[in-house]
Amino acid sequence: MTRTVLRGARWPGDVAFEGGRLVAVGSVAGQDGDTVVDCDGDIITAGLVNTHHHFYQWMTRGWAVDRTLFGWLSTLYPVWARLTPEDVEAAALVALGELALTGCTTAADHHYLVPGGDDSVFDAIARAARTIGVRAHIARGSMDLGASRGGLPPDSVVEDLDAILASTQAVYDRLHDGERIVVTVAPCSPFSVTPELMTESAALARRLGLRLHTHLAETLDEERDALARFGKRPLGVLDDLGWIAGDVWVAHGIHFDDDEVKRLGLAGTGVAHCPSSNCRLGSGICRTADLDAAGAPVGLGVDGVASNEIGGLLPELRMALFLARQRGLDPTGFRPADALRLATEGGARCLGRDDIGRLEPGLRADVVVWPGDDLADVLDPLAGLVLGPERTARHVFVEGEYVVRDGALVGADIRALHTELARRARRLWPRDAAR
Repeated sequence: MTRTVLRGARWPGDVAFEGGRLVAVGSVAGQDGDTVVDCDGDIITAGLVNTHHHFYQWMTRGWAVDRTLFGWLSTLYPVWARLTPEDVEAAALVALGELALTGCTTAADHHYLVPGGDDSVFDAIARAARTIGVRAHIARGSMDLGASRGGLPPDSVVEDLDAILASTQAVYDRLHDGERIVVTVAPCSPFSVTPELMTESAALARRLGLRLHTHLAETLDEERDALARFGKRPLGVLDDLGWIAGDVWVAHGIHFDDDEVKRLGLAGTGVAHCPSSNCRLGSGICRTADLDAAGAPVGLGVDGVASNEIGGLLPELRMALFLARQRGLDPTGFRPADALRLATEGGARCLGRDDIGRLEPGLRADVVVWPGDDLADVLDPLAGLVLGPERTARHVFVEGEYVVRDGALVGADIRALHTELARRARRLWPRDAAR
């Protein structure tokens, strides 16, 4: 095996990997046969981990820009019902390509729309991940509570409970390898699923050794819905169903009180913080620093680009920092290094992984080289990365192999992927839309 040495980075110094694993970080002495990559003045980090996304939503960017979550969903459910597995694959290719270009090496996709029960859509997402080269945690999402039974989604986009469970098992059997493709079990949200689906899904996941994921405490509308239906706040509902536990991470987690923050910390339940999406929908500000201090794993998520039109992960670091400081009215309580920690180690903890998320010997060589040419005048290189101008990664490695090289994807042409996506997305537009 040939050792690769990333040489000369401003932070944290040299990084070496061999056989898909990190072997040295800091000052690395040369060896005969090394492959040396010049990183003079650049910044190297562990690969970023995206803990919550909806890849398919690349088909509907720019819709319902003035709606709260429930109104936004009600507008888009009928549109999403028209998507085919081919549409989802085209969207996933762009989603993963843009994530890779912004330093993401592991991405969790929560896909909960399966029109007609055609679960080949999950195979399409896995193919896209293999093409781009990014690790994918594919959540077999689901909804079984349609509008006719008091749920928010129309009946046309929900499934039967038994069919969901059988499909989840089948998707696991087909796709899960535990390293590059990881299947998780993910009923969508308290307002779109039945308690029976939540408990049966948890039992299936725990039998298979899989993690659980759902949306929780995203909006005050959700809180009012839970109080009306169950007489409890959303976290209390999930706790009764056995979902506040160390094998669970939830998306958004905005509206928690002090006792709930402590409960999450004690249980080790993770929270995927989606700062830009939360701002776009006016949902509120996650108690990131409080959750982190309580011991709950906290990672960052892009969420779907129908509520965060950028679609890259690097911008979420800055947004997370800004919102934490705004919420606490304290510029000292959340620093650039904290934002990077959430985007790497925190995300890995949410996904139940201890083999990624840090630049340490023995861990998988998921590594990003960020261009530092324009940051040479910045006192603190991490502050420059988090607070400075947007940037595309110079190089991205997954398991020691190039996924992005010299600022371009290795496995695909991002421009061609966008062209195909646009062709498909425009057919969904209203007839009177400007073309």
